[in-house]
Amino acid sequence: MKLLILSGLSGSGKSIALDTLEDCGYYCIDNLPVTLLEDFINHVMLADKQTYAKTAIGIDARNQSESLSNFSESLSIIRSKGIDCEIIFMQAEEATLLKRYSETRRKHPLTDSNIPLKEALKIEKEMLTPIARHATVVIDTSRTHYHQLRELIRDQIGEREITHISLQFQSFGFKHGVPLDADFVFDARSLPNPHWIPELRGLTGKDQPVIDFLKSEALVLEFFEDITGFLEKWIPRFEAEGRSYLTVAIGCTGGQHRSVYLVDCLSRQFKSPLLNVIVRHRELH
Repeated sequence: MKLLILSGLSGSGKSIALDTLEDCGYYCIDNLPVTLLEDFINHVMLADKQTYAKTAIGIDARNQSESLSNFSESLSIIRSKGIDCEIIFMQAEEATLLKRYSETRRKHPLTDSNIPLKEALKIEKEMLTPIARHATVVIDTSRTHYHQLRELIRDQIGEREITHISLQFQSFGFKHGVPLDADFVFDARSLPNPHWIPELRGLTGKDQPVIDFLKSEALVLEFFEDITGFLEKWIPRFEAEGRSYLTVAIGCTGGQHRSVYLVDCLSRQFKSPLLNVIVRHRELH
């Protein structure tokens, strides 16, 4: 049996993620109190294993802080019953969350006449720390729109067999910020930059002229081979430790040329039946 516990900051996209998981065949429950987790496992999931073979439960700051602080104990009880349980934690930068709330005009669950939104976000982050520290995968949605998030959830969680590690390669631009959910970040800004060649500036790392340019540069090949060697050595060790997800981010200045080219090269290099390879180009829309 498979149980996904989905948590995260309000406004980070948890409702979209739950809807997507439901489309992928999960039985989804939102805002289940932590105090009812054990009862749900014993009297619902284990009582009807066919219906609840794949279940996703949303747990967030609408819970009482006391019950959230006991999350570690609840998680241990779940796993002691032989249920495969993964924790997905969703987050976003504070400025992004503030902007989303200003646009939707929705009320944050922790705000009231004495607690403004900015303070509520900080309180929420502290409340959810007991869940975040157990997260199997962290998803940052600061620069992810609705359709990108649905695709990411389907690729990384919803439509794969949880038998092999899921390896995500992500390109990004340092001038837009480093991805908060990356396990490894490699800096490609020291490599030859197509941006300074006028006829290549308006293209991306997916266009053949840029590909030809970068393929001809010895430093680019050396950089690629170093990352490949590192991952080939360490991916089996992460799998041996039981990791299900690994995100490798490659950054250049704007996230248009070098990082895109390298991510596509790495995805082809590591594509195999033994790995679930995901590609994400954050700055390409």
